Amino acid sequence: MAVDRLLPTDEARALIELTREVADKELATRVDDHERGDGTYPEGLFRTLGETGLLGLPYPEEYGGGAQPYEVYLQVLEELAARWATVAVTTSVHGLACFPVATFGTEEQKQEWLPRMLAGELVGGYSLSEPHAGSDAAALRCRAEKDDDGDYRITGEKAWITHGGKADFYALFARTGEGSRGVTCFLAPGHTEGLTFGRPEEKMGLHAVPTTSATWDGGLLSADRRIGDEGQGLPIAFAALDSGRLGIAACAVGLAQAALDAAVDYANERQTFGKRIVDHQGLGFVLADMAAAVDSARATYLDAARRKDAGVPYSRQASVAKLVATDAAMKVTTDAVQVFGGAGYTRDFPVERYMREAKIMQIFEGTNQIQRLVISRHFAR
Repeated sequence: MAVDRLLPTDEARALIELTREVADKELATRVDDHERGDGTYPEGLFRTLGETGLLGLPYPEEYGGGAQPYEVYLQVLEELAARWATVAVTTSVHGLACFPVATFGTEEQKQEWLPRMLAGELVGGYSLSEPHAGSDAAALRCRAEKDDDGDYRITGEKAWITHGGKADFYALFARTGEGSRGVTCFLAPGHTEGLTFGRPEEKMGLHAVPTTSATWDGGLLSADRRIGDEGQGLPIAFAALDSGRLGIAACAVGLAQAALDAAVDYANERQTFGKRIVDHQGLGFVLADMAAAVDSARATYLDAARRKDAGVPYSRQASVAKLVATDAAMKVTTDAVQVFGGAGYTRDFPVERYMREAKIMQIFEGTNQIQRLVISRHFAR
């Protein structure tokens, strides 16, 4: 069922309707084919999303973006996730990869790269994590060594790259010095000589888009590929992650909404003991709790988004939103499988996929344990 949304403008309402049309036509009709088994990559889909303007919504119009408030952009992501979580997550990661250039890049860098990135001509990935450094970003070892010409040679390992090997560019974070102030951000082309990708991870869910490791063996990046100053990498990464956590929160709510909708439909159709299972009070209470979890998670991410749009601090609220929304998605999708009974454990219905996809959302963009750490630090005096 369509979510009854309170949107700020007529333009936003039209955008949500457009998103639903595109998602129903391009995503809902293809998801099962691409998510079965090991998954097959949806060639051309992200360019289609770019052509409809859905990849650059929160960025300025002067560079080809949609100039939409985060409050609206996140609800677009939610609509995408309700049809195909993998695509919504990859769209969010693309926005995350655009963030360093859009926010910290020079005017020349913005003019050169942003229009193609926001139009979907160049689709991005985010390369921060390493095999030994996931949530501990200050422990990065991948190095960027400046040569006599001022260019950088990149050497080291990266891990857990969504869209790895498929993206056209990566927001890359590598060490140029020591300590937390020794990390620098780069915009790395996906075809750089000396950059190779590992075999895609065999994941529980999100099969259609690969997640890979990467090896840099002296790959050369020109000086104009550095984003921001040397040593500014971690502040850039953390600022991007605040926005990215809101994206994942929205994706989680969309996934939970899809699970709730499937459970409600099934409960209205399935009969036991002479009546629909929705009419059994015990089952009705389960659906009510699922709906309450979805609605409260949505309200939490929208509160954080409105703070971001207002230009006030929202880092704590972003972590709260990510924590609440992804935990809700795990609970709601698990309950959806229970509503379906034995049928929910089969691939005849999508709820088993929803449950598998919900699990990773509690892990990436900072595990929910890390979100609790971030939140608790705001209370220290």
